[in-house]
Amino acid sequence: MTQLLVFGERDDAEEVAETLGEWFPGLGVPRVVRETLAGEDDAEDAQWLVVVEGLDHEALGKVDELVERYDGWREAG
Repeated sequence: MTQLLVFGERDDAEEVAETLGEWFPGLGVPRVVRETLAGEDDAEDAQWLVVVEGLDHEALGKVDELVERYDGWREAG
């Protein structure tokens, strides 16, 4: 299942993606994409997403702890 890790800052998203690539080398480095909300006038308010696939339940607990350290959250995609 695809997981979306959501952050307010690009640097946070990129650092988390790099860390996940190190923790789970079989996944490679996850993609970082910018999410602009429909009708969003101010691009500064866009969120940054780290797109992750193939994590098991045990790994998701570890991912949640990492994401919280960067004031982000996880959503199923």
